Amino acid sequence: MNSISAILALIKREFLITFRNLSNFYSIIIFFILGIMIFVFSIGEKKEIFEQIGVGIIWTLVLLSNTLALRKFFQDDFDDNSLVIFHMSGLSYEIIALIKIIVIWVFLQLPFFIVIPLASILLSIELAKLDLILLSFVIGSIIISCITSMSGSMNLLNKKNFAIGSLIIMILSIPVIIFGVSIVNTSEELFNAQLRILLGIMFFFLAIAPWVCGVCIKISIQNN
Repeated sequence: MNSISAILALIKREFLITFRNLSNFYSIIIFFILGIMIFVFSIGEKKEIFEQIGVGIIWTLVLLSNTLALRKFFQDDFDDNSLVIFHMSGLSYEIIALIKIIVIWVFLQLPFFIVIPLASILLSIELAKLDLILLSFVIGSIIISCITSMSGSMNLLNKKNFAIGSLIIMILSIPVIIFGVSIVNTSEELFNAQLRILLGIMFFFLAIAPWVCGVCIKISIQNN
């Protein structure tokens, strides 16, 4: 019961803190929208180009937007020793990491369900593809959140070169973008196969992300 109480207390704390700092997440969404606008103005009214690369543009900007949230996972709690206090309350670092992933996904990824349809309209993407784009985003956003959490935990002691964390996210997210785009543009015969592959990647990262984050947090605390 103590563990359940500690989990509920941590979830409540994370939601309250994130609510108070919603401006940080708004800036990420604004970054995504501005990125879409830049592509629209730079390419012009050539709709045939958007039909070919529109989905790729959305996924690329989603990925870049997520790199901005890299340091929001563990860095603040690591700097003020909150992670140690959470652990002393009876929670494993793996559980702490999983709760962080869930909270960040709710506040960072869910708003994209509003802006992605708007982006699809601006990029002249067929509305018939919107369901597939959102389906691939539901799966892919979970994967990217897991990857971002791992990258954030690996860079807790890195005070100088933050670009390394972004590089880790981009490299590990390549399969997500490949299959996320392919699901939208593929034929009906290959759709189920590619969807299963993307789901497999999601379950793989959901399984390893809390464990990897927990190990990295332990190492960082021991060497801090």
